[in-house]
Amino acid sequence: MDRYPHVVFDYRMAYYRQVGSIPPKRHTQHRRPDGGLYSEELVGEEGFSSDSSLLYHRGIPSSLVDARPWTLGDQALAPNQPLIPRHLKLHDLPEAKDAVTGRRLVLGNADVRISYAVSRGASPYYRNATGDECVFVERGAATVETVFGALEVRKNDYLIIPRNTTHRWLPTGEEPLRTYAIEANSHIAPPKRYLSRYGQFLEHSPYCERDLRTPAEPLLAEGTDVEIYVKHRGDGPGGLAGTIHVVPEHPFDVVGWDGCLYPYVFNLADFEPITGRVHQPPPVHQVFEGANFVICNFLPRKVDYHPLAIPVPYYHSNVDSDEVMFYVDGDYEARKGSGIGQGSISLHPGGHSHGPQPGAVEGSLGAEFFDETAVMVDTFRPLGLGEGGAAVDDGKYAWSWSGRGPAA
Repeated sequence: MDRYPHVVFDYRMAYYRQVGSIPPKRHTQHRRPDGGLYSEELVGEEGFSSDSSLLYHRGIPSSLVDARPWTLGDQALAPNQPLIPRHLKLHDLPEAKDAVTGRRLVLGNADVRISYAVSRGASPYYRNATGDECVFVERGAATVETVFGALEVRKNDYLIIPRNTTHRWLPTGEEPLRTYAIEANSHIAPPKRYLSRYGQFLEHSPYCERDLRTPAEPLLAEGTDVEIYVKHRGDGPGGLAGTIHVVPEHPFDVVGWDGCLYPYVFNLADFEPITGRVHQPPPVHQVFEGANFVICNFLPRKVDYHPLAIPVPYYHSNVDSDEVMFYVDGDYEARKGSGIGQGSISLHPGGHSHGPQPGAVEGSLGAEFFDETAVMVDTFRPLGLGEGGAAVDDGKYAWSWSGRGPAA
C-alpha cells in the first residue's frame, strides 16, 4: 500500500472486457448503419500510461450547449480535536432526495471522503472527476445506469465506479436505498498483493474475476439537452467544486466498448474470509485500496481455533492510521456494551489505543463463530469530521472503556 501521496498509484486489476459493437482494430473507422462514423473515445488513466477503455459513441462526447455552477453539499471538515474516538449513528440521518445530491459528508481528508445517503428518488446524471468511487449498498436495491451499460446492485454490494464515469442511481423496490460512499482522490483497486504482475487475481486472493459483475450490453438512450452533474477540483471546501454540464445528446449513446477500465460490482457473499488458529490482523480482511487508504470487510466466519485463543481483537494503537468501522449487520462482539449497533460508525484515530469493550475479552472465550458484518476504512492521514458526522455523534463513546466522562 502506497502511503505517500507523491508516489503514483499505478496498478489495477487488468481484466479485459468487450461489450457491444467495436471495430476489429483500435483507432480505425467504425461506421454507423447510415455510413457515418462513430466517435471513438479513450477513457484512460495516468496520461495514457495505465488501464483504459475505448468507447464508441453515436454522438460527439465533447459536445456542450451550456454550463452552470452546481453548489455541492457542505464539504467542510472540522479537525478531530480534542483527539477522541467517536461513535456516529448514521441511521439518525434523515432521508434525502437521491443517492448523489443527498450525500451527507461524514468523515474525510485530502485522500478520501466518506458520505452517507438514504434515498428513494432517481439521482441526476453524475460524474466524479476527482477520483474513483466505491459505493457500498447497506440496504435496498437499485439499477445504476452508466455510459458502459447498466448494473443491478443490492444489499451488501460494492460498486466501483472509475473516475469521470457518467452514471445515475435508480432505486428499485419498496425499501429505501442506503448507500455508504467512499470517494477517493485517486483510483480504487484490489490490493496489489492479490494480483499477478499482469493484473490477474492470484490463488491466495479471497475473491477473483468470477465474482465480479460487469456491464453485459450497451445501454442506449435518447434525449436532448441532458444535464450532467460534475464534481471536480476547485477552490471550495476540500478543494472541490461542482458544475452542471448540459449536453446536446444523451450521454448514454455508446454502441460498444472494450478494455480494462469500467464499473463493476462485488458482493460481500463472494469474499472468502481468511481465518487462523489465533487472531488474524485486519489486512487479511482487505478488499480494496486507494492512495493512502485501504478498505476491509469483516464477515460472518469461523474464529480462532487454538485452545487458548482470544477471538476478539487485542488492544492496538493506530500509529499510522485512523480506523473507521461501519457496522452493517450482526452482533459485533468486541463492541458489546458501547452502544454501537447496526448503522453505527466508530472512529478510532491515530494516537489513541483502542480495542475490546470491558468484559468483551472474557465474553468471547470459547466462541467458534462470529456473526458480524462491517466495512472498515483505514486512512494514513488524519480524518476530519464532516457536517453529517457531527450531526450524529453520540458524544459519549470516548468514555465507554472507563465508564465515566469528564467532570461536569
